[in-house]
Amino acid sequence: MSGEQIALRQMLERREREYLLRTVRAKMRSSIESLDVGDFHIEKLSEGDAVELPRWVADELAAQGMAEPSEAPFENEVFGALSKEKMMGPLQLSGLAQDFYLKMRRRLGALNAAVAEGKARREDFERLRVVCYDLIGIRLSKLLSLSSSSTPASTLADKLTPEEKEFFAISQSLSKEWKSGLLGGPN
Repeated sequence: MSGEQIALRQMLERREREYLLRTVRAKMRSSIESLDVGDFHIEKLSEGDAVELPRWVADELAAQGMAEPSEAPFENEVFGALSKEKMMGPLQLSGLAQDFYLKMRRRLGALNAAVAEGKARREDFERLRVVCYDLIGIRLSKLLSLSSSSTPASTLADKLTPEEKEFFAISQSLSKEWKSGLLGGPN
C-alpha cells in the first residue's frame, strides 16, 4: 500500500471517529430512567423528549427502537446532490456538506444490514447504491479533469469535502509528475 493510500485511509478513519463523536438531535421514542452507554451516562428521559447526544449514542438508541434521529433521510440529500451535479457544467462542482460521504457510507451500511435482517428491501439498497455511484462518478470525473488543469485547489475549497480535497491534492500531484515525466522538464 502506498503512502498516499495509507494517509487517505487514516484520514477517513479519523473523520469517521470525529463524526461519531459530534452531537445530533434525537427524539426519544420511549422513556428511560438512567442509562450507561459505554462511558456515556444518560439521565432520565421521557418519551417525546428532544435531546442532543453524541451520534454513536443516538445510533445505539435508534437501533434499540428507543430514539429516532431528527435528521432528514439521507436519500433526500443524495438525490438532490446528484440533480445539482448533473446541472453543473463539466468543470463545475456543486457544494456538498462536509460530512456528506460519512453519512453516505453509514446509510449504505445501515441499509445493507437492514436488508440482511429482512427489515428493508434489496431494491431500496440497490437504488441508493446506484445513485451514490453515479454521484461519485460524476464528481470523480470532474475532479480528475480539474486536477490535470492549472486549477488551484484554493478556488475549489468551498465546493470540496475533506475527502475530495485529499483526493484532489494527490491526483494533482500525480498529474504534474506524469506530465513532467512525459515532457522531460518542469510542468
